[in-house]
Amino acid sequence: MNNPLSLNKLSLFKNIPEPEAAEWFETLCAKPGVRIERIVSHGHADPGDDWQDQPQHEWVLLLQGQARLSVAGQADIELQPGDHVFIPAHSRHRVDWTDPMQNTIWLAVFIDQPAAPEV
Repeated sequence: MNNPLSLNKLSLFKNIPEPEAAEWFETLCAKPGVRIERIVSHGHADPGDDWQDQPQHEWVLLLQGQARLSVAGQADIELQPGDHVFIPAHSRHRVDWTDPMQNTIWLAVFIDQPAAPEV
């Protein structure tokens, strides 16, 4: 049987750019309702009092490095490799710190909320 599907083996730890002034984002997969990104931080943090408030749910896994997240109304969350967090849509959050001595590699999955039913 001939399989027309071509699968490519890729690594989340390879083809990492040199540290830059801004975080690096790479969309690995995007389908209706879901987007998967690899994010590389190197001492980056959200500026000042800048909070993220996204319309999508976000599940994030720290693969390498260290980070600290703040979520409005909660204690800071320290992340080590293997730690993961689910952030519900419209939860104000921010990255307060990432390790400046090494790359911090994240795998982030963004999930659209279902539209509210019309009344």
